[in-house]
Amino acid sequence: MDQQQTGSRKRKALALQEGASSSAAAADGGGPLPKQKRRAARSSLVHYLKDREVGAGGAGRAVFEGQLRAYAVQKLPELLRERELALGTLNKVFASQWLNARQVVCGTKCNTLCVVDVQSSQVTRIPLMRDRGPGLARAQPSCGIHAIELNPSKTLLATGGENPNSLAVYRLPTLDPMCLGDRHGHKDWIFAIAWMSDTVVVSGSRDGTVALWRMDPDVISGSVAWHNDAGFPVYAHIRPKDVESIPRANTNPSSRKVRALAFSGKNQELGAVSLDGYFHLWKARSTLSRLLSIRLPYCRENVCLTYCDELSLYAVGSQSHVSFLDPRQRQHNIRPLCSREGGTGVRSLSFYEHIITVGTGHGSLLFYDVRAQKFLQEGFSASLDSSPGPARRKLKLTCGRGWLNHDNLLVNYFGDVEEFPNALYTHCYNWPEMKLFVGGGPLPSGLHGNYAGLWS
Repeated sequence: MDQQQTGSRKRKALALQEGASSSAAAADGGGPLPKQKRRAARSSLVHYLKDREVGAGGAGRAVFEGQLRAYAVQKLPELLRERELALGTLNKVFASQWLNARQVVCGTKCNTLCVVDVQSSQVTRIPLMRDRGPGLARAQPSCGIHAIELNPSKTLLATGGENPNSLAVYRLPTLDPMCLGDRHGHKDWIFAIAWMSDTVVVSGSRDGTVALWRMDPDVISGSVAWHNDAGFPVYAHIRPKDVESIPRANTNPSSRKVRALAFSGKNQELGAVSLDGYFHLWKARSTLSRLLSIRLPYCRENVCLTYCDELSLYAVGSQSHVSFLDPRQRQHNIRPLCSREGGTGVRSLSFYEHIITVGTGHGSLLFYDVRAQKFLQEGFSASLDSSPGPARRKLKLTCGRGWLNHDNLLVNYFGDVEEFPNALYTHCYNWPEMKLFVGGGPLPSGLHGNYAGLWS
């Protein structure tokens, strides 16, 4: 009997070692694991012991993994360490999304779409799609690519074109051009994009409209990119299925610019923020049907928006605050949080579980627990049953210097200032790898520079 137990223990130990070896191979870039090894890599001593305690699989396993995920999302920010990425002379990273475990696609103020390898820092530029016909507007120096979004299945990527008024859709993972929405769409720059399904995407523009686009199945099913005789890619030109205008408010009409979008998959609703200080909600079906408009409590520089399905909550970033909105409860039952980062504003937001990450205009990342209604603090790892000590400081990650072009504008208008904090215009998590990409650049509009960092 003792020999049988000893043999069983050895077999379990060997299985755990094989799982650890498989995980290490994946981390070293050995490529995707075969199906049978992927299951082994998921095993760990913690999972094994917990399975033995509550019974393998089933509800016990799901609850335990939820507890691990909730702990990780609170613990991870304090463990992150920065490695800056060199982007050359690109100007201000406005948008970013992970393509895979080591590649992030970025959009910049200088109207560059590029893929950044976070391991090698190699930057690969992606050609932009051009409008059909001569004489249409080209990118202006002060515009750039403000939005990049992947569809739910990560088979399509939507962003801006060479003309910042146009919506460009690329295939993934090849980034071959698929289609462009140009002359029948927006009349001004696209600021925001949100996918409602794998084939339906919405864009918001500073012309005060939101446009709904539906991808043609025949275009999507094409497996290769077509090229003309000169070797240039040929892509379809599409028109929106619906265009809706922001309702008029008692403000300057020029401020009804759509600045940010967020989609609620649970409720099939689209939220939008306009620069006149309003939040708008549409029911998203084959067309957009407006449900309501709410005056925001803080009206200056509402430039970012995110949504949490779990909490059914929108979060809006302004010059000094993050405001929380539940459209089904008109009263604000969650008090706004104040960033107080030099008055430079909230520039990027994201939800994961009940933690919201805030990128500021002062080069810092803050982390707010919506359930507890307080910022994460330093020393989260301290024992929960330890005796109360002095108040801990708010957890804040400060980003590096990045690159700044020391041109005549900098010298003439900013004197001897050696460096500026970088506004963090974009950030995106790769949770399976527990990595965070952060991008931005100097906040003053006339300054040319960039920042990109991998936090892991």
